[in-house]
Amino acid sequence: MAASPYTVSDVMTHTAVAIGREASYKEIVELMHQWQVSAVPVLEGEGRVVGVVSEADLLPKEEFRQDEPRLPGQSEEASKADAVLAEELMSSPAVTVHPDATLAEAARIMARKHVKRLPVVNGLGMLEGVVSRSDLLKVFLRPDDEIDEEIRSAVVAGLSPPDRVDFTVLDGVVTVRGPLRDRSLVPLLARAIRAVEGVVDVRMELA
Repeated sequence: MAASPYTVSDVMTHTAVAIGREASYKEIVELMHQWQVSAVPVLEGEGRVVGVVSEADLLPKEEFRQDEPRLPGQSEEASKADAVLAEELMSSPAVTVHPDATLAEAARIMARKHVKRLPVVNGLGMLEGVVSRSDLLKVFLRPDDEIDEEIRSAVVAGLSPPDRVDFTVLDGVVTVRGPLRDRSLVPLLARAIRAVEGVVDVRMELA
């Protein structure tokens, strides 16, 4: 895997399931079920993302199934209960992310917008893939020795002298030990180690 910091392009699914504006409600449900996804981007032209249909967009049809026929001016959620095509169901504009965004940036977008998946688009808005919550967690699959090597070369080697501290990595948890005369370096060192992709936690046991 690539060195830190990882970007969305390192973990995203490059072969994305997508639909056109004219896809029917049933086609969308079948596609989500077949590919085990919770949302699909809606494309037009040669692949520009114009919206996203998620499970939340599909559920009003069941929620309002036994209600009276809806009139103009009712809530967007209620109006989606009558929708039968992707262009009527989709949330637009789509919440997207660029492939060079960091994983932290993608995670913040997902949390702020309350979405589980993000279409990955280039500068022209063309679909390049999809990144999901589970994709963002892939960095925590990095082996301990790979994390150890990166911390030694990118973080500890920058200390003066570099052998003033040592550390161990176990299940992604980094424990730092040893003397460190300049106590102002403690929060900086912890922050630098925590920035290494795959680090679960940092424990400082400095003399």
